[in-house]
Amino acid sequence: MKLTPTLITAAIAGLFAGVVMPLVWPRLGDETLNWVFAFLLVIALPMHVLVVGFNQPREAGQGGLNSALIKRVAVWLASAVAAVALMRILSL
Repeated sequence: MKLTPTLITAAIAGLFAGVVMPLVWPRLGDETLNWVFAFLLVIALPMHVLVVGFNQPREAGQGGLNSALIKRVAVWLASAVAAVALMRILSL
């Protein structure tokens, strides 16, 4: 299955991380290995699959920056922050 990262998949990954990580956070405790696994499963894996993608051709613009990737990362961060803020508002 080939999954092409788009702005929508980046937003989905951000929403997932923004909703799940605050729910998991209090249950992680002091064990470092729990934190590593939580980070990998909740943040790193969805971000890599839905934002960065696999086997993406490098489209270098001026200065060698991939503008599409930068936009997807910005959408991912914005949607994660929005999800955390919305959860915080709803929990009050």
